[in-house]
Amino acid sequence: MYKPLGKLIPIGGNEDKGTEQESNFIQKNNLNFFELQILNRIVAETKGKESYIEIITTASSIPEEVGENYLRAFHKLDCHNIRVMHIKNREDVLNPDYIERIRTCDGVMFTGGNQLRLSSIYGGTDILEILQDRYLNEEFVIAGTSAGAMAMSNTMIYHGSSQEAFMKGDVKITTGLAFIANVIIDSHFVTRGRFGRLVQAVAANPGCIGIGLGEDTGVLITEGNHMEAIGSGLVIIFDGHSIRHSNLADLKEGSPISIEHLVVHVMAKGNMYNLKERKFTAEVLPVQLNH
Repeated sequence: MYKPLGKLIPIGGNEDKGTEQESNFIQKNNLNFFELQILNRIVAETKGKESYIEIITTASSIPEEVGENYLRAFHKLDCHNIRVMHIKNREDVLNPDYIERIRTCDGVMFTGGNQLRLSSIYGGTDILEILQDRYLNEEFVIAGTSAGAMAMSNTMIYHGSSQEAFMKGDVKITTGLAFIANVIIDSHFVTRGRFGRLVQAVAANPGCIGIGLGEDTGVLITEGNHMEAIGSGLVIIFDGHSIRHSNLADLKEGSPISIEHLVVHVMAKGNMYNLKERKFTAEVLPVQLNH
């Protein structure tokens, strides 16, 4: 099977205010962890401090503010070849300048917000096709936080409250940007108690691996398969391949679901997971950065 040459870095969120709000949770605005850990790792995995990275604010409800936040954060890391794309609709996606910038940058960073904006605005466009091709055939980095992380897979959660997620029908799924197949990514996972909605998503798609990203946390995916936990929090893995019982298909909407033998792993910084073999490596491996 063909191995992508590029890298994916989905991140659990909590570093910008443009993320879609959810009742009962307070959204923070914190880039400190990002500057010291994950953002620095993105830079290292691209081409170091000289990397040309495009920040794409499409998902955010406050794109200008979010874009400025990222520019300041990158500048603190002495990275100055950073630009921002405020692509707000499908007309903007056709802009030849944006298309050329996607062809020439070393990597992109999708901000948080509403992941349905990403799938509905970029689906079927030249920009998405270029991103997919560069990820497959070049050492190209695609990072994304919150909505930008959730949209990376071809199976994407776009709606579902934490409180009602164990009831059938309360989790909505559509097609994402399809950089990686057979995974479902959820963000703000621990703080917002999103265990139930990722469980339901995996139960409905048991061939997928569920990846629940805590805030201040992400994963580095290489060769479309090898996954390393990065950041300060936890990554929760749901493997539905061994589910023995699920009543999901036979239920009426709004009824509680039951599932037997869903395999769960909890990853901390440096732990590894092989997506194809569904194998967890407990030992913390030394980090090797590209300089």
